[in-house]
Amino acid sequence: MGNLDGKKKFGLTNIIIVGIASLLLGVVLTARFSVTPQIDAQNFWKERAEKTDTPQLEPNSFVRLAKELNPVVVNISTTQVVKQRSGVPFPEFKSPFEDFFGDEFKSFGEAPEREFKRQSLGSGFIINKEGYILTNNHVVENAEEIIVTLSDKKEKEYKAKIVGKDARLDVALIKIDASGDLPVTALGDSDSLQIGEWVIAIGNPFGLSHTVTAGIVSAKGRVIGAGPYDNFIQTDAAINPGNSGGPLFNLKGEVIGINTAIIAGGQGVGFATPINMAKDILLQLKEKGRVTRGWIGVSIQEVTPDLAKSFGLKDKQGALVSSINKDEPADKGGIKAGDIIIEFDGKEIKEVSDLPRAVAAIPPGKAAKVKIIRDGKEKILTVTIGRMKDEGEGEVVAEGEKEEVIPEKLLGLSVQSITPDIARKLELKDTEGVLVSAVKPGSPSAVVGMRNGDIIKEVNRKEVKNIKDYKEAMKTASKDDSVLFRIVRGGNTFYVAVQVKTK
Repeated sequence: MGNLDGKKKFGLTNIIIVGIASLLLGVVLTARFSVTPQIDAQNFWKERAEKTDTPQLEPNSFVRLAKELNPVVVNISTTQVVKQRSGVPFPEFKSPFEDFFGDEFKSFGEAPEREFKRQSLGSGFIINKEGYILTNNHVVENAEEIIVTLSDKKEKEYKAKIVGKDARLDVALIKIDASGDLPVTALGDSDSLQIGEWVIAIGNPFGLSHTVTAGIVSAKGRVIGAGPYDNFIQTDAAINPGNSGGPLFNLKGEVIGINTAIIAGGQGVGFATPINMAKDILLQLKEKGRVTRGWIGVSIQEVTPDLAKSFGLKDKQGALVSSINKDEPADKGGIKAGDIIIEFDGKEIKEVSDLPRAVAAIPPGKAAKVKIIRDGKEKILTVTIGRMKDEGEGEVVAEGEKEEVIPEKLLGLSVQSITPDIARKLELKDTEGVLVSAVKPGSPSAVVGMRNGDIIKEVNRKEVKNIKDYKEAMKTASKDDSVLFRIVRGGNTFYVAVQVKTK
């Protein structure tokens, strides 16, 4: 979608993902998608046959539920290979190359990288008798080995494989090949969850297997600065490192959330991903291993009371478009900076966070009606939804408008347009060029020293002013064994030649 500006939120430095004992930082969420066929879904996971009212808390309720639910919760242990460069033994002595060339050659002469294995702990829960287990992506990401331990008396261990994962929602589907009749949990309806309702968390905090804690739903729809799709359940049930990926149950014994994050130093403030978000992408993870989302290419911000008054609105509503990615779906559909989007594909946009979720729920290639307010008047536009790029993938366009260029995965980089907002944040003089948004470690681009934040000004001596120029230049470069980039970084300009990785 773009940037989500203006919303008051917690800084990422204050949020801790709680799945790994090593306390990795960061949280990623995504939108709810209505892409799961109901019949297939019912065959893949379990739901209660009858919808009942929220049960009252009775004596021994937690005792009964703990006994009933413990078997479906698993402990997850992962082994990762971590690369780390040893520090310079005498940091007070600078390299002569650093004195002459500056920080660009700071690593010259440093000790080589070394590899070591790191073990981490997390939680998960069984959703299918065939051995499918739901957990957080960050619990199993980059794992060389995944071991799942069941809660039966024998505490059987199984090697697991990743079936599908989604970094934006921070959800992963893994599978074990287990003999026997596996216990399966029921997935509930997180949309019907009420503030003040009792919930139970079961997980593996600090390696203390199958720890049961209880609390209430403190809030819903929390935006904690994780990204444009924030929609957390907040609870005061104790959640700690190692709980991540574990279930948050209601008193009916249904999973209504996936425990994901806590606030650093906070007491009784934990966050869980609503289970309905996961349910809507589960079949995509099972069948394709990844998730396809809608995308239009805008930056948006909250409509504050002062902004509402300035734009002549009676009430605070909608999402204010602060910038547009040139030549992308929103731009082609006629949306402009300063427009206030109040309805998208028939869904009312009350808050700024409603828009990213509405867009993400629409399949790429579909034409969506967009109701905006421009100059105090309502107007309806039509936007053809594009496909949100996957991690490590280059800028994307709407379905049917893709161009044949060197796949960015062969170079190991991703690029995007430089919007006025990005130019302002990076203190650039203008928006000319394209921004390197990601460089895959160990890729050809990484080998020659390209970094996130680099600005590409030329491709094979052809000037690049925007994403369109970049695509045209890359099409002609597809015949070459290497691509010559002119890069601007921190006021310095230089050339790098990236070898095209063969398929």
